[in-house]
Amino acid sequence: MTASPQQADFIVAGATLIDGSGGPAIQGDLAVRDGRIAAVGAFEHPAGVPVIDGRGRVLAPGFIDSHTHDDGYLLAHPDMLPKVSQGITTVVTGNCGISLAPLARTEIPQPLDLLGPAALFRYGTFRAWMDALRATPAAVNVAPLVGHTTLRVAVMDDTSRAADEGERAAMRELLQEALDAGAFGVSTGTFYPPASAAPTDEIIEVCAPLRGRPGIYATHLRDEADHIVPAMEEALLIGRELGCRVVFSHHKLAGERNHGRSRETLDLISRAAATQPVCLDCHPYPATSTMLRLDRARLASRTMITWSKGYPAATGRDFSDVMAELGLDDEAALARLAPAGAIYFLMDPADVGRIFAHPLTMVGSDGLPFDPHPHPRQWGTFTHVLRAMVREQRLLSLEAAIHKMTGLAADQYGIAGRGRLREGYHADLVLFDPATVTDVATFSAPIQASRGIHAVWVNGKRVWDGERTGAERPGQVLAPGAALPRSE
Repeated sequence: MTASPQQADFIVAGATLIDGSGGPAIQGDLAVRDGRIAAVGAFEHPAGVPVIDGRGRVLAPGFIDSHTHDDGYLLAHPDMLPKVSQGITTVVTGNCGISLAPLARTEIPQPLDLLGPAALFRYGTFRAWMDALRATPAAVNVAPLVGHTTLRVAVMDDTSRAADEGERAAMRELLQEALDAGAFGVSTGTFYPPASAAPTDEIIEVCAPLRGRPGIYATHLRDEADHIVPAMEEALLIGRELGCRVVFSHHKLAGERNHGRSRETLDLISRAAATQPVCLDCHPYPATSTMLRLDRARLASRTMITWSKGYPAATGRDFSDVMAELGLDDEAALARLAPAGAIYFLMDPADVGRIFAHPLTMVGSDGLPFDPHPHPRQWGTFTHVLRAMVREQRLLSLEAAIHKMTGLAADQYGIAGRGRLREGYHADLVLFDPATVTDVATFSAPIQASRGIHAVWVNGKRVWDGERTGAERPGQVLAPGAALPRSE
């Protein structure tokens, strides 16, 4: 394609352009003007326009983190260093049923505390939180979901039971307000205590405002172990009843006796996709992280403590070592540490690879940014994919991996004008060296920025220069666009 980018703000020249569609890479230039892509391909460079040498590097759309818990981190740490340093330009918040809003209270039950300190929960409406993000923008864009668990905690005095009709109506009203304010959809986390008592009919009734919208129903399933198939079937039923896209969050098979069952669950997703909109996200590690729970610790081959209010000295250590030090069994040790968070090694790497290779799998970090010793996925998910799954294992081509990180996520979430290198699209861009890009974060030393990401732009403004974040905070609170009518 030939174009003439007159009065461009800058040009990236001679890069390998991977456009986010999954199609083959091409060599070429890209020009940016007023926060949007002005030209792609071969064109004359107007005099006086700054030119960035892209030779030997890949220029791709900025990565979309399709599963985050950054709701409060965006406000507390707007430079978003853990994300921009790995090429992320947009985050999807409010996953697993937990969102920062609508909830204003000082006592925050688990797992809502995974979103950060109680002082962050000060927004009684979803619009109030979104207005705060607009007033003090972060370095990245935000596509927000509202959490069903948050709605329950906001409305119910006792979440250990099904909501009554009045409570369901109150939750519907809060959800309607959130959707009108610009939420992309709803997430649930019936795996967790504040929502585990919610029956299927409650979820359908509360989420009724989704009907008639191109909305998202993202779900942390009731069970990701022995009973995962009935849990998936429940989610698909809810999606059909609401007429919205189902996103299976951080799809996994937990526990050794379930290893290998990804063949079964992925086949279920593929068959469902023929008749209803459905997709999934995944991170590239065989370990997951959440609040400290006995059921997870007993399934896992290893459990590492990420934080503990009851026994802070446990942070960063194996649960088994802490139990031995305290002379307690697992039940008593949990009571001593609680509240606490943990990393659980309970997945089969072969399942992780198989899930990643599925054509409907997006990339989502699922990081917990306020953990003192977080899972390395918060800092390294996307560069881990580029290093391990593309360069070392050759599980994915570079074009396929970029598609999962960009165009696929934009399509599934209905994020308009992003996720591809196209004229007129917003200039969310990442420039990296495919031969050296790598994650540095590890389970023992998780707070480390990635290497090989040379530049990141959000809405045409540079937010990462390969070594440090910039002063710009150009992130936007995005508005829902038209999601694909069905999975592709």
